[in-house]
Amino acid sequence: QVQLVESGGGSVQAGGSLRLSCVISGSISSIHVIGYYRQAPEKEREWVAYTTSYGTAKYADFVQGRFTISRDNGQNTVYLQMNNLQPEDTGVYYCKGGDTAWGKGTRVTVSG
Repeated sequence: QVQLVESGGGSVQAGGSLRLSCVISGSISSIHVIGYYRQAPEKEREWVAYTTSYGTAKYADFVQGRFTISRDNGQNTVYLQMNNLQPEDTGVYYCKGGDTAWGKGTRVTVSG
């Protein structure tokens, strides 16, 4: 069974940057879509970005131009580079592999 472990969260000031990592047990090359989601306090979980085994990526409108997702098949890791963070980016960020495998999340706090 695929397991995912996120890291890299933390507290930053508005305008700062963080890079999240999602390490996946097994070979990620067999997982077509790997994505990041986030959940702000008292809000529903929402999709942020995903990357495919074809090397394509797609982003939610609210992170377009600020976040970059990438995958390193050799390291079985998917990264989310987050720049120009804003207070509304605060939440727990989760990694999802395929249709059903979720990590436990990493917390991001952005203060203004």
